[in-house]
Amino acid sequence: MRTRVITLMAILIAVGVVGSIWFPARLLMMYPVQHTVNVIAVIILGTSRAVGVAFMIGLLRVLTGTSSILAFPGGMIGAFFSGLLYKKFGKYRWAIIGEVFGTGIVSSLFSVPFSRILMGSSAGAFYFMPSFLISSLVGSLLGWLIISKLPQLEETIKVRK
Repeated sequence: MRTRVITLMAILIAVGVVGSIWFPARLLMMYPVQHTVNVIAVIILGTSRAVGVAFMIGLLRVLTGTSSILAFPGGMIGAFFSGLLYKKFGKYRWAIIGEVFGTGIVSSLFSVPFSRILMGSSAGAFYFMPSFLISSLVGSLLGWLIISKLPQLEETIKVRK
């Protein structure tokens, strides 16, 4: 069972990294594929593994030059809130709401001091919010669409147990 979990995590990491290369929107700070992967990972693998997947995607995106250091809070905070709400309510829509709230609001506000300290940016409090909100909403809805169309979801969710 552990091999299956690690394999699923590796596949989701690969999709997130390749997706950021194929669908770049660096100037707009929008990577909807990250949020798609977050929602899918939370539903299939659970919160802690989804945060781990988000961390690895962020790390590989930074190392390949397809993202800035903001990939870490953007992906990980969204995955955490998505998992938190999905675990509490058990409905896909709460995973989406958690991802949008976590990335679009919490992460965008967290990114201001983060970017100031680590990147020397002087962006204001609402500088990141529009792009983070749009990206997380589009990506989360895409993740919901994909996960709702998987016919063997019951078999896949058994990985969490």
